[in-house]
Amino acid sequence: MKRITLITGGSRGIGAATAKLSAKAGHAVAVNYITNADKAEALVGAIRNAGGIAMSVQADTGDEAQVERMFDAVTTELGPISGLVNNAGVHGPRGRLEDLTNDEIQAVLRTNVLGCFLCARAAVKRMSTKHGGSGGVIVNVSSGSAHLGAPNDGILYAASKGAVNSLTIGLSQEVARDGIRVNTVAPGLTETDMPSKEALEQMGPQLPSGRVGQPEEIGEAIIWLLSDAASYVNGANLRVSGGRI
Repeated sequence: MKRITLITGGSRGIGAATAKLSAKAGHAVAVNYITNADKAEALVGAIRNAGGIAMSVQADTGDEAQVERMFDAVTTELGPISGLVNNAGVHGPRGRLEDLTNDEIQAVLRTNVLGCFLCARAAVKRMSTKHGGSGGVIVNVSSGSAHLGAPNDGILYAASKGAVNSLTIGLSQEVARDGIRVNTVAPGLTETDMPSKEALEQMGPQLPSGRVGQPEEIGEAIIWLLSDAASYVNGANLRVSGGRI
C-alpha cells in the first residue's frame, strides 16, 4: 500500500523532523502549516530535491471547514491518506491557572484538543474500511506534561495533552476493527522552539539521560508507529523522554 502521510504543524520542530523521516521511509508527505509558509515550502523543496514526494497545505486545524479542505487537497494531489500525525500544538501562556484569561484557555484548547479531534475525525472518515477506505494509522503527539501536570508553569498545556491521551485510548478501540490503529507519542523535554533556551540548558543535565531530546529522536518513534513493524500496537502511549517518567 502506498503510504501517504499528513503531518499537522509540520513546518518546524518535531513535525518537520517527522516529515523528513517519513519521506526517507518512502512516504508521500503532506506538510501542514498555518502561518510558516516559507518554512513549509523550504521543507517540501528539500524532500523533493532528495527524491521524495511532498506537498505543503495551509490550514488552521481548529477550523472544521479548513480541516476538511486540507484533507481533500491532500487526497486530490497525493492520493488517499494512510497516515495522520496529529502534531499541531501550542503551549500557550506560562503561569498559574488563576492568572489565565478565558481567551487564553480557549485558544490552547482550540488548537491542542479541538484541532486534534477534527483531524482525527477527518482521517477516520477517509481511512476506515467501514467508510470504504483501506485502513491507516493515526499518531497523536502528546507530552509528558499530561502525566506531570506542569504546575505553576504549563497546567493548561498539560491538561490539553491529557485530553489527547484520552482520545487515543477511546478512538483506538473504536476503530480497531475498521483497519485503523491509533497511538500516542509523549515526548519529554525536546530541543524545539517551544521550551525556552534557559529551560533546555537548566533542565537537560538533570534528566536521567543527562541531555534533552532531539526532534529526530521523537520522529523516529512516530515513524515506527506508522510502520507495519508496529502492526499490533494500538492504544499505546509511547513515552520518549530520555528516562524521565
